[in-house]
Amino acid sequence: MPTDPTYDVLCIGNAIVDIIARCDEAFLVDNAIIKGAMNLIDAERAELLYARMGPAVEASGGSAGNTAAGVASFGGRAAYFGKVADDQLGRLFAHDIRAQGVAFDTNPLEGFPPTARSMIFVTPDGERSMNTYLGACVELGPDDVEAEKAQGAKVTYFEGYLWDPPLAKEAIRRTAALAHAAGREVSMTLSDPFCVDRYRDEFLDLMRSGTVDIVFANESEMKSLYQTASFEAGLEAIRKDCKLAAITRSERGSVIVRGHETVQVDAIEIAELVDTTGAGDLYAAGFLHGYTTGRSLADCGKLGSLAAGIVIQQVGPRPMKSLREAAEQVGLG
Repeated sequence: MPTDPTYDVLCIGNAIVDIIARCDEAFLVDNAIIKGAMNLIDAERAELLYARMGPAVEASGGSAGNTAAGVASFGGRAAYFGKVADDQLGRLFAHDIRAQGVAFDTNPLEGFPPTARSMIFVTPDGERSMNTYLGACVELGPDDVEAEKAQGAKVTYFEGYLWDPPLAKEAIRRTAALAHAAGREVSMTLSDPFCVDRYRDEFLDLMRSGTVDIVFANESEMKSLYQTASFEAGLEAIRKDCKLAAITRSERGSVIVRGHETVQVDAIEIAELVDTTGAGDLYAAGFLHGYTTGRSLADCGKLGSLAAGIVIQQVGPRPMKSLREAAEQVGLG
């Protein structure tokens, strides 16, 4: 069993290539797209929406993949488990995440289905509506768990979206068991209010059983988890159910709770909201970078706010400038 960690954060997620285009509100209505949500679609609808979308930017995405890229941009040691196919988009994904400095060694899938892709439509208010064909990434399973990485990362982080494909649940449980046996911690993001609706009981069990130590959620996801309209009631409930929770509230910053501690963190001021894609993923990256380097909870939250604030001022979910340099500029290096 390793004593010195090889990685700061191991991220596990759906390996997805994002195809991002701008659109107006009418486009969402005309195409029956739920605004602000992650809509799961089949291959046929993926073809239809792709044919209808305007000029687009292709970028490697996937929630936990974005988090891994963010950790690496801060100078942290990041690894990633996620399944792509051995096709053009799969090779694009692998190249991009490795170029960011993330250790990615999951074997690609031979043949069908193809690499996952998410068509993301960004309305003028910066809100993104995702339409995701999961493709190859649903094939991620327990055989893809690399024990050395699972045991060698200070914190494992996985996305709630992984509860959609059944094989991935086994991979998460195996990784969590290896991590905890090595004295490491496990974290998850609730991902999406609709995802929480689908798996509420399972998510609560993961937290209450100790399978998950640290939880990331935005305000609406937390309220969905506890079926409450009250932020305060949700905060008190999540405080009891896990060791540590960070709840993001868009322009109102974030609230971090651990035991009896409560830390409030402001959002950073931004020049222009361009695209909210990846905001939560990058908040988690900043927070986990701080956490795995021994920072205070307040500084963890500030690093999260910094990363989220930077990514929403650009198109695409992965930082285009060095987060390590950005942190140094504001005294958080």
